[in-house]
Amino acid sequence: MDEVQAEAVVPEPQPEKPPAAPPKPQGQKREERPPRPSGGGGDNRGPRGDRPDRGRGGERGGERGGREAGGRPGGGRPFEGPPEIELEKLIADSLYLDNQAHAVVARMRDMDSGTKSQLRRLYNAVRRAVRAPESERQHQFVMLRARLAYTTARHSLRSLDALERLLLQVTRRNDARGYERFKDLFEAIVAYNE
Repeated sequence: MDEVQAEAVVPEPQPEKPPAAPPKPQGQKREERPPRPSGGGGDNRGPRGDRPDRGRGGERGGERGGREAGGRPGGGRPFEGPPEIELEKLIADSLYLDNQAHAVVARMRDMDSGTKSQLRRLYNAVRRAVRAPESERQHQFVMLRARLAYTTARHSLRSLDALERLLLQVTRRNDARGYERFKDLFEAIVAYNE
């Protein structure tokens, strides 16, 4: 018998397809999206759909999503993370406390749509935590931090992020003066927000 040599069929090279994305969990936004046609030239996405103009925290500036040159809806000043409130200064300097309260209220008016009643409920929780017995006080403040985190996320109160970080410092320090000063700061914020 004659050996028949089969000619190897070499398929034409196909363009590489990106790997299929895992199924998207409910309630989360999709990270990668197909490029949209743009009227003004090429798309500036990288090989995985990333944009080179991402700032801190994945925020995008630019023209997408109705945002103008400031990164905020409607333009204006760009979003800035709230400055860190220093616990030592807060305890030592009453004017620093007053200035920080004014700054938080100004950010609330600029960024958030929070209501006075939400702020008031949080303040009442702070007062209850300060009045708790010393053996329970740290636990009360840990739970208060969880409540503050939930409220800020639920009602988009991004201006209160600095308070959440300060509350973590106060809880770790576990000092009666720190708790009192945090309560005073919150009281001033409620008062200036009226």
